[in-house]
Amino acid sequence: MILCAAFGGMIRFICVNLWEKCFGFMKIGVNTLFYIPNEVGGSETYLRQTLIAMAAHYPAVEFVLFTNMENDPVLREDMLRFNNVHFERLNFHAIHRPTRIIKEQTELPFRVKKAHLDVLWSPGYTSVIFCPCPQVVSILDMQYKSHSDDLSWSEWLATDILVKLASKRCTKVIAISAFSRSEVIKYTGASPDKVTATLLAVDGHFGVRADESAMRQILKRLVPLDGPYILTVANSYPHKNLHALVDSFGRIMNKIPHKLVMVGKPRRGEETLQGAVNSISDKGRLIRLSGVSRGELIALYQAADLFVFPSFYEGFGLPVLEGMLAGVPVITTKYGSLPEVGGSSAVYFDPCAVHDLDNKLLEVLSWDKHKRAVWCEAAVTWAGKFTWEMTAAGTMRVLQEAAHASIR
Repeated sequence: MILCAAFGGMIRFICVNLWEKCFGFMKIGVNTLFYIPNEVGGSETYLRQTLIAMAAHYPAVEFVLFTNMENDPVLREDMLRFNNVHFERLNFHAIHRPTRIIKEQTELPFRVKKAHLDVLWSPGYTSVIFCPCPQVVSILDMQYKSHSDDLSWSEWLATDILVKLASKRCTKVIAISAFSRSEVIKYTGASPDKVTATLLAVDGHFGVRADESAMRQILKRLVPLDGPYILTVANSYPHKNLHALVDSFGRIMNKIPHKLVMVGKPRRGEETLQGAVNSISDKGRLIRLSGVSRGELIALYQAADLFVFPSFYEGFGLPVLEGMLAGVPVITTKYGSLPEVGGSSAVYFDPCAVHDLDNKLLEVLSWDKHKRAVWCEAAVTWAGKFTWEMTAAGTMRVLQEAAHASIR
């Protein structure tokens, strides 16, 4: 019996090693049709950074990116230095979502078949229903279930159908936190064995101090008034809870010298946010920005006195890590995945307690230099543990398992 067990273990060892040798010759397709530059939030960072890390660390793997008219130039620029990345552009504009859905289910399968892929990875919630090779889909969260006011009725229905189909048709599902994994299992009915969490990371440039003179010039353009400021970065979806931050700032603004700088685009929660903005007594201390470059965003983080992320729901919550790595104290909530991301290096408030954010803002802004420095140093160390190389490695393992499952 012991010999049988040993023999079985040897066979498994040989199979795994053979597969690992073959792994370098994998051909992986990436369905980027969902991606519209500067429009899909954290999904864009996830796609681009994971792709760069995978292409860099797995040079023997061939990647075929299926792109649309909007994202093709951006992704080609990202992948310019990699010889193992090739492109198949579908000639349509993904800004028109119905067209994107049709193209994904009709033209993409034929492109995939022609490419002779080992596996197709779809990082944006939806996948091909009838695919000629094994598939992996990334479902970043199930936000549309718990916060349906973020979408119109037709958008909600289409999303629900496509996400559930993707979870059933794909060999493997990737989530981006333990929380999002539990949500995917709960709402799609996917088997727990099928769903793997691969944590996201933060761009290391957020931790590289910008040249002081260059930073001053950037801030002069973006934040024209002198003095300290509180920063938040989020589009105005209802679940981002930005109006609560504005309300809180309005209640304490006479006790602090700070401005409130809000970076993000108007979305379906804009009306509620505008209501809060209109109630501010000194509207000149509230600055709204959108369309800032990566360098400008980094400068805004690094020069802030405090970063606040008041969201009710996040599949991961990248801005929390960005604030930490930039060396800024971070206040957020314990909703969704945010406690996973922030750990003990964030300050948490209860968004259901009306004045809790007021108190936390005043508390953190009153820290002396020593306490602030010690806290931020620990936060930088924590954020630095999240790397895109780890995200890429976890993603590649799942893709390998999916391709391997098809040849068993």
